[in-house]
Amino acid sequence: MKITEYAKATSFDSGDVIIKDGTNGTKIMDVSDALLGFMGLMDATMHANIYRGKYLGSSVTAAQQTAISNGTFEDLYVGDYWTINGVNYRIADIDYFYNCGDTAFTKHHLVIVPDGQLYTAQMNSSNTTEGGYVGSEMYTTNLADAKSTISTAFGELVLSHRDYFVNAVTDGIPSAGAWYDSEVELMNEIMVYGCQVFTSVIGGTSVPNLYTTGKKQLSLFRLNPKILNKRLWFWLRDVVSSTHFADVLSNGAADSNAASFSDGVRPYFVIGV
Repeated sequence: MKITEYAKATSFDSGDVIIKDGTNGTKIMDVSDALLGFMGLMDATMHANIYRGKYLGSSVTAAQQTAISNGTFEDLYVGDYWTINGVNYRIADIDYFYNCGDTAFTKHHLVIVPDGQLYTAQMNSSNTTEGGYVGSEMYTTNLADAKSTISTAFGELVLSHRDYFVNAVTDGIPSAGAWYDSEVELMNEIMVYGCQVFTSVIGGTSVPNLYTTGKKQLSLFRLNPKILNKRLWFWLRDVVSSTHFADVLSNGAADSNAASFSDGVRPYFVIGV
């Protein structure tokens, strides 16, 4: 039969295939794989604009490491995840920090966020934001368990890059920042919501500064907000006032909380080769 003589269809169904012909011969291909393949042919950065949510295994394979290091990100998409020691670690973005930093970060990479809290902890033992994120007990002490857990799960794949963080607060408003080596950190409001909500920036006396390279929403939360609204509460690193840091409530609302509250620790980190 000629192609034009086959019955017409107006949509694809689950399990449908198409015929692929090329240098590797003639083969059938699942339509969902074909869609991803077509998008990937446009540019590797398109992988950051597709939510898939595929289980990737219990460790990062050699093939996956190669796909990250060469920047093709073959068969890796936003929402895909590894389950390691009972924790789902999900791809939140791709090459998010590329070329950022006072020293340019030029390694291809994935930004990873766990599906839930790793544990709960305080930003500070008292209700103060003095010293900002860098001066907090969260930064100096309370992220240690998260760093240990993530190091055990991903080892040398966890990359250090340079990031810009608040290190001083005046009258409840961030007043200074600097570049720091960064591996495992709390997210900020922009990375989660795509904008500031509670973050204090404009004091009316100076040009505002957000003190961050996390300047766009992570693709994971942009493409699938359900991943954010998982009935969880967790800290964000933004200074809100002289006593409060930003956080996400379990009902999905943006909020802030007193620094001494024990809130969820749901950090992000970067992996690559």
